[in-house]
Amino acid sequence: MPVLYEDKRITCDDDGITVRGYYFPIGEKRISYSDIREFDQRRMGTFTGRYRIWGAGDPRYWFHLDATRPKKSKAIVIDKGDWVKAVITPDDPDAVLHILEEKVRRR
Repeated sequence: MPVLYEDKRITCDDDGITVRGYYFPIGEKRISYSDIREFDQRRMGTFTGRYRIWGAGDPRYWFHLDATRPKKSKAIVIDKGDWVKAVITPDDPDAVLHILEEKVRRR
């Protein structure tokens, strides 16, 4: 399957997103574009996840393992309709956001 975007933690292909380091200790999470109800890009700050390396401060948002997150300012929240939403921090959030806009909003 053609890869549209890839970094150490996130891979986007034609069918969905694979998030490495989502589950303990190293498990992946696969998110199909067809399962995504909404997504949103958000700025991260001191109290909104910038220093959260892994897990949840607020149990409604789960952050995958990303030791470089303190150096980042943008996150993408993915809502599949579940109580817990996945929060991803790709190295190039604008590229992933563009892919999501193409794959999710065009359904």
